[in-house]
Amino acid sequence: MSETLAQTFKAAFEAVDGHAYVVRSEDEVTDLIAKIAQDMGATRVAFSELSDGLIDGAAAKCASAGMEVLRPPYASETAVSELDQVQVGVTGARFGIAETGTLAEVVFDDASRLVSSLPRTHIGVVYAKDLVDTLRGSADRMTQLYKEHPENIMISYISGPSRTGDIEMILTLGVHGPEHAHAIIILGDDA
Repeated sequence: MSETLAQTFKAAFEAVDGHAYVVRSEDEVTDLIAKIAQDMGATRVAFSELSDGLIDGAAAKCASAGMEVLRPPYASETAVSELDQVQVGVTGARFGIAETGTLAEVVFDDASRLVSSLPRTHIGVVYAKDLVDTLRGSADRMTQLYKEHPENIMISYISGPSRTGDIEMILTLGVHGPEHAHAIIILGDDA
């Protein structure tokens, strides 16, 4: 079931001009993050809301390729100026919605949220076991998150690159956020 949802998510994310990858292991994720960052010409990469193991692995590969690496925690006073100089932001998603190709990023401070919204390229990582079929299917997860964290919780839904049609009704990518969006779905052992 997870692999089917992963493929549905991938197709939906790509339908809105994103790039999606289905991988089997966390080792593949760290290689892929470094490759995407290199392909984007990044000199500075920031991480947030990922496990320490994923951050450590990907950060080491990015650093060995000559990139500066920023990792949490981020100081609220300096986060904007630090993250404004980042070309690639990498974040974990708490869950994903397969039918719309949407990553649900859950953060508890504005500084962490900036990692997915300020850089020109965003890479979101989600486990296939954390995918739900529909937006309606995510309601229980959202309700539980709000019960567990009644204050200072922010849920951002990310479906491909930022887009707007405000300027003469012409669709433009990257005006209000990342111009390039990548999603990595980890199948793991439950595929």
